[in-house]
Amino acid sequence: MTTKSYKLLIVESPSKAKTIGKYLGDDYIVKASVGHVRDLPKSNKQAIDIPGGFIPHYEISKGKAEVLSEIDSLAKKASEVLLATDPDREGEAIAWHIAEACKLKNPKRVTYHEITKTAIEEAIAHPRKIDQNLRKAQEARRVLDRLVGYDLSGLIWKKVRYGLSAGRVQSPALRIIMEREREIRAFIPEAYWSLTAKVKTEKGFELELSCTEEPRDEKIVKDILKIGRSNQWIVREVKESEVGRAPKAPFITSTLQQAGSSRFGFAPSRTMGIAQKLYEKGFITYMRTDSTTLSADAQKAVIAEATKRYGAESAEARVYKTKSKNAQEAHEAIRPTDMSKDTLGINPEEKKLYKLIWARTMASQMVDAKLARTTILANVRNWLARYFPRLAFLRPRLAWRGCGTSKSRRRRIADFTFIG
Repeated sequence: MTTKSYKLLIVESPSKAKTIGKYLGDDYIVKASVGHVRDLPKSNKQAIDIPGGFIPHYEISKGKAEVLSEIDSLAKKASEVLLATDPDREGEAIAWHIAEACKLKNPKRVTYHEITKTAIEEAIAHPRKIDQNLRKAQEARRVLDRLVGYDLSGLIWKKVRYGLSAGRVQSPALRIIMEREREIRAFIPEAYWSLTAKVKTEKGFELELSCTEEPRDEKIVKDILKIGRSNQWIVREVKESEVGRAPKAPFITSTLQQAGSSRFGFAPSRTMGIAQKLYEKGFITYMRTDSTTLSADAQKAVIAEATKRYGAESAEARVYKTKSKNAQEAHEAIRPTDMSKDTLGINPEEKKLYKLIWARTMASQMVDAKLARTTILANVRNWLARYFPRLAFLRPRLAWRGCGTSKSRRRRIADFTFIG
């Protein structure tokens, strides 16, 4: 009796394993490592050999011995082992740790940025070796976390108060905050006045004007108020112009977290947890990225859908350059895997976040919104010293704002924005 040959593909999460397993069929066994399988021991003395050159000593994480034993057993019978963990530093490290712990011979590394049948098949067709530079980058961060966190936290407990913590990221961030706080405390405030005038036209239309100056002298303020209250106001000039507003780039991790907070009140961890579920279901691309890039195929799909929904005159191909010097441009921005579906998710939170990602991606490949700007310049008759302008925006063409990226859709952007 012969056993059917199979290929073993290893991912992190069980839900991702379930989704990918449906795409690959019976020729593959898809197994989840359930996150990291090895880590530094809790004892700092045993964790890192500093005299030997900061060499880390790993041990199998609690509860992962059984997982590794099952992977090892499956790997020995498999014709091929594919490490398909996430396409970032942590994912590369997990792949390396699995290979080391199970002593895998010539495992193949496959990466993808979306969980779709096409993307998975493409990844399997182009395997590579484990990227040692990428996994060493993760190792360096982990070692620094341990050295700084353990040693500095212990010192803080002795010198300041028990229970406080320090870290590779939080300690420098705390210094930046404190330096800014010292600047704020050292700032010498200067009093000034912001003046507005509520006026009414002959036809009864009410306007609120804002003074172009912010006087520092109280005597000048009183003079302006006296003249303004006791004299007739006239419109000196009305200026009309058209301005364009460009759409924002597709989401990266940080901007998605910011939008989740401002639009829905989600904490960053909550936003990422929801995005993780959307990714594992195959609805969006990988949600940990610092790149605003869209692949050529994805850009074509967005433009095609924008053309279908809003007309060819609304679509415009745009390329966004990532501002971060350390951004990994090979990664993509966070986007839907299927632009024809503007609503996906199994609960209200998933649906809201998916819709936000869809709208941002759609808007990124559309023309500028055109706004008609009208500036009304007014002051007291026979008094040319100071002007009170009012700036209004009206929207003659929604453009990218029509696909749901703006809270103020179908009404004025803002009733009035003052210039001074």
